[in-house]
Amino acid sequence: MVEIIPKKVAKYIYEIPASTRNYMKVPVKIFANESIIKAMEQKMFLQATHVAWLPGIYKHSLVLPDGHMGYGFPIGGVAATDYNEGVVSPGGVGYDINCGVRLLRTNMKKEDIIPHAKELTERLFKNIPAGLGSKAKIHLNRSELDELLTEGAKYCVKRGLGWEEDLEHCEENGALANADPEKVSAKAISRGMPQAGSLGSGNHFLEIQFVDKIYDPTLAKAMGIYEENQVMIMIHTGSRGLGHQICGDYLRKLEQQMPKYNLTPPDRQLACVPTQSEEGQDYLKAMACGANFAWGNRQMILHWVRETFEQKFKQSAEDLDMHLIYDVAHNIAKIEEHDIDGKRRKVVTHRKGATRAFPANHPAVPKAYQTIGQPVILPGSMGTASYVLIGQPKGMEASFGSTAHGAGRVLSRSAALKRFWGDKVRSELKGQGIEVKSAHPKILAEEAPGVYKDIDAVAEVSDSVGIGKRVARLKPIAVVKG
Repeated sequence: MVEIIPKKVAKYIYEIPASTRNYMKVPVKIFANESIIKAMEQKMFLQATHVAWLPGIYKHSLVLPDGHMGYGFPIGGVAATDYNEGVVSPGGVGYDINCGVRLLRTNMKKEDIIPHAKELTERLFKNIPAGLGSKAKIHLNRSELDELLTEGAKYCVKRGLGWEEDLEHCEENGALANADPEKVSAKAISRGMPQAGSLGSGNHFLEIQFVDKIYDPTLAKAMGIYEENQVMIMIHTGSRGLGHQICGDYLRKLEQQMPKYNLTPPDRQLACVPTQSEEGQDYLKAMACGANFAWGNRQMILHWVRETFEQKFKQSAEDLDMHLIYDVAHNIAKIEEHDIDGKRRKVVTHRKGATRAFPANHPAVPKAYQTIGQPVILPGSMGTASYVLIGQPKGMEASFGSTAHGAGRVLSRSAALKRFWGDKVRSELKGQGIEVKSAHPKILAEEAPGVYKDIDAVAEVSDSVGIGKRVARLKPIAVVKG
């Protein structure tokens, strides 16, 4: 295979021309600095060129600064396809549908938490099921699960698992509207039923953090981030086994149906069908169910985090100012309208390992943030910083209103296990004053800080190219891993 060498076209912007492969309809655009571009894999560059083949794709196949190889699409990849004449591809969403993150603020200070960090970590680990195959402490029957798949976070709030205002601070108010549980397989249902309200494993986590630096005090204050050392809580999880099964089911279905539509992608992992086809619409309805499960999942965990702090500190969550700042999806396909080549076009925006980042005055931005733009939550890895960004107007033109979703891996899980030892990682984090609790030491090795790109560089690139403005940097006090 001829090596693909992206060409630098501007500061932090690289391009792979559409002429690089004869199947490409559009170029590949990559946001990165020199160290990030050098860390990106040749296989990921090739995947990005495959995405540029998609029928109906507009402008470019986009790779964000956290980009690395995924299934079909790069993780950290964005592609917008015409809603009426283009295709939808499950690989452009991924297996963990609506893996996402929400950020909760408090009025507590770092010094209020540190003496209790170990106990709080133990309490959170006990109160919130975590780990591979972990099962929730809430038990849903089939009709209740169907309600969750249809209503998302709203279903939880109706059951007393949260506050009404939580919904206002979620992307899509915590639910996609076109969900249809009838399009979800019995196997996916059986996997999801015992897992609602659980953290899961892998890169999913719950962190108690503190504000390390504020870049823009005005924007920060508008979100309830008032000062350095203020305590925040970050929840990162997704749709668990249900979303994984939905993706797997539809990848197989769509791959079988492609000959009917004369679709021959350069990689079989890029299975797709016309969005307007029956199969395409069925996938979007099933994907919405997975997304809604994930929003409900994070809503339940948020409720139990509040309960844990109430039990420990003998104050109400309201008194502790435990309000949700925002919840964003990282793996999702959204039907949106964008200005492209001077025309308003309806598209399917595939965001895989990517965060929507709409600017101020966009109708999809919650009322509370209309004047500043949509908050973007950029989680780091254990022991490293996380960031709060704000969507910028330039991003609508440059990236379909998208930015990175985290640091992005530089080592696979198998490679990480060869290089790191879980107990040593725990000891090193402890030496940095960070409490860690995980279901298994193996997870700590797989998710060690050295496995990921430099989150500070990812945030700087996003800020510099105008797709996500830095507002605040957060650092961990305690981490709960699956």
